Amino acid sequence: MTELISWETFLADAGSYLACDLGITMRKMFASVLFVLALNVLVMAQDSAPADKSHDMSGMDMSGHDMSSMGGEAHAMHSMEDRHMDMGPHMKMTVLRPVKAGDQEKAGQVVVAARRAAEKYKDYKVALTDGFKIFFPDVPQKQYHFTNYQNAYQAVFKFDPDKPTSLLYEKHGNDYKLVGVMYTARKTATEDELNERIPLSIAQWHAHVNLCMPPADKRQEVLQAHPKFGLRGSISTKEDCDAAGGRFMPQVFGWMVHVYPMESKAEDIWSVEKQIDGHGN
Repeated sequence: MTELISWETFLADAGSYLACDLGITMRKMFASVLFVLALNVLVMAQDSAPADKSHDMSGMDMSGHDMSSMGGEAHAMHSMEDRHMDMGPHMKMTVLRPVKAGDQEKAGQVVVAARRAAEKYKDYKVALTDGFKIFFPDVPQKQYHFTNYQNAYQAVFKFDPDKPTSLLYEKHGNDYKLVGVMYTARKTATEDELNERIPLSIAQWHAHVNLCMPPADKRQEVLQAHPKFGLRGSISTKEDCDAAGGRFMPQVFGWMVHVYPMESKAEDIWSVEKQIDGHGN
């Protein structure tokens, strides 16, 4: 049976991570942010299409694929850079850098580690046993994030590709199929620091930005078709947010990057489109 976690448990688990990242707990503010994010997830779920089964790799033998050798596929990723960078006002991406010697090998090592984690947690029950918790389990989503808050806390200080912050699953009936993993970094990390974790010539990290938190009496407006507040809202500047009586957050949580290690092509392993689709943008 799917493990449902209470709101209080979620806050307690995530609080330690955010306390480190923000410097103080700010529990009430955190609860408000999660409330708005929950509403955003609910609205986005209404537009979710059925899971695409064309990427079902469960029967494929991946043992012969050498992820450390990506050939010229990185150049194909650069050719799509302009389209990737058009993320709208509530998401920002790192800029793709020129490929340098050693970048593909370093990224390949991350993929190998991500695949180890994917193999270990192919059965979602194993993930639950190891402390991963489902983010909004009762809301239909394209990708479900199973998050380990201890891994998230550690990721603030160091990068361990064997310990992803989240596991990404698609839901099929009462079962979950693992499709990828997510790594995180603190929100104040520079692009040079992110590049040290995974070369920015290969991967693009993303962050959720320009969030205008609604006043308490206007939270339900997030559910409207064309909201002013939230990560789908028309407000994306502090000036407009202040004028509307909201609370502006330049960035929500830390940097994130999705890796799809069961894919065979580099552009699919590091797919920006899947990152965006997985977050419902």
